[in-house]
Amino acid sequence: MPLSEQEQRLLDEMERNLYRNDADFVAAVSGRGRPNYRSIVVGVLLAVLGIGGLIAGVALQLLVVGIIGFAVMFLGVLLAIAPSRRGAASAPADPARPTASAGGRSRGGFMDRLNERWDRRQEGG
Repeated sequence: MPLSEQEQRLLDEMERNLYRNDADFVAAVSGRGRPNYRSIVVGVLLAVLGIGGLIAGVALQLLVVGIIGFAVMFLGVLLAIAPSRRGAASAPADPARPTASAGGRSRGGFMDRLNERWDRRQEGG
């Protein structure tokens, strides 16, 4: 079900305010460019090797081999799912999205404006 024009405008305005007022949050949750396929492949290979070590440790009843296998598996998974450090540094800044400055919140916060707008609607209707 598509949004009405008013809902789309409100959503666009909310998005612009989010980019303007909370640029750190937007940078944290937005995509950081291409994934690092090399670290994904190495991580998956380490995870498979770790699973093999874990199974071998259980089959041979050697606690040390099982623990080492689990550690290798865990590190492989962490390496595969970790975000790319290179992508965060090389991501170009989007000029359409302003960054937050020290004095950028002169008109009040985003939620304050939404609350004011809600109050106006309730009084008018």
